[in-house]
This record gives sequence, structure tokens and C-alpha cells, in this order.
Amino acid sequence: MQTFISVKICIFVETKKLNKMKKIFLSAILSVITLFAMATEPHVDHVRVNTENSTVKWKGSKISSSHEGTVNILKGNLNIDHGTLVAGQFSIDMQSLATTDMSEEYNKKLDGHLKNEDFFNVSKFPTASVTITNAVKGKGNSYKVVADLTIKGITHPITFAADVNINGKNFLATAKIKIDRTKWDIKYNSGNYFKDLGDKLILDEIEFDIFLLSVK
Repeated sequence: MQTFISVKICIFVETKKLNKMKKIFLSAILSVITLFAMATEPHVDHVRVNTENSTVKWKGSKISSSHEGTVNILKGNLNIDHGTLVAGQFSIDMQSLATTDMSEEYNKKLDGHLKNEDFFNVSKFPTASVTITNAVKGKGNSYKVVADLTIKGITHPITFAADVNINGKNFLATAKIKIDRTKWDIKYNSGNYFKDLGDKLILDEIEFDIFLLSVK
């Protein structure tokens, strides 16, 4: 009888230990699952663009010459998820459009023409915008970016390569974008719409050199 009681007590103790181990094991598993869920759960930071130190440079060309200039960024942000670019948007102040490669007199003359109805019609369309809809990370800091570009109230998708260096909530991003201006109803002296232009022909391609820095 005493032996039976001893065996029963041993079984009870071992069962209690086993149940305790099961609880510890299950608790550990739940902790790991929770940590994994927290690590993989999207956490998107909307990091603002430093508009004072960020730049947009443009270049337009004729057959044998070209002009360059700048345009200011009004506001913007890049959306970063665990150190990876996932989206973003920035607005451009078209009224700040400025030529930089000639004398002050000729720069202002060209600026006036670029701002009128022949080109960007900035009195009616004072802002343009770029909205990133998809960003695929490549090697290092490289990305293939798809975005909607809106100029003169017209929106078309564009695709371009970008280099985005992200450190926590800070970023430095650069990109070169080339567009066909006629898609945004900028057709002045385009060889695809006007004939016999000679040296007055202006190429349809406009180049943009983008440099974005985050607000610290």
C-alpha cells in the first residue's frame, strides 16, 4: 500500500513538472511568434523632404544646343518601411522655374516663355507632382521606381532608376528622369507636330536630375 502511494505521488509530481514545462514551452513559442509578427508587420515612416537642400534640375534641348535650369520643391515625403522605400510624393513649384545657363537678361526672357501657354502655363497650373506607386529594391541602394507624374493637370506613369540611401529615418535619394513632354501637352516646336522647323525645332525629351534630402 505504501509503495502504491509513493508511485502515485511520483506520477503526480512528474505530471506537474511536465505541465509546467509545457506551459514554459508554449510561452516561449508565443513569444517568438509575437516577435516575428512585430518584425514583419508593416511600419511605414513618412519622412519629410528637406525642401531647402533638395534640388530639381532640368535640361531641354534643340538640335545643336540646350538650356538648363532649376525648379523648387514645395513639399514632399518618402515612405520608408523597415529601411526600405515603399512609396512617396513630392510637389513642384512650377512658378519657380528658372533658367541658369545664360545671362540674366536672356534667362528671364526664356523663363517667361517657359511659363506661358506655349510650355507649362504656370498661371493656370502652378504645381506639378510626382507620386511613387511602386518601388522595387535591387542591389545595394538601387531601386526601380514607378510613379505618376502630373504636369498641367495631366497624369501619366513614368519608370526610372533611383539610388536611395536610407539610415533610420534619414535618406538621401538621387534619380534621373527623362520624359516625352508632348504627353503632357507641351508641343511647342515639336518635330512630331510641326513641319519645317529647321533650327527652331525643340526635342521632345526633357531631362530631370533629382536630389532629395530628408529633414533631420
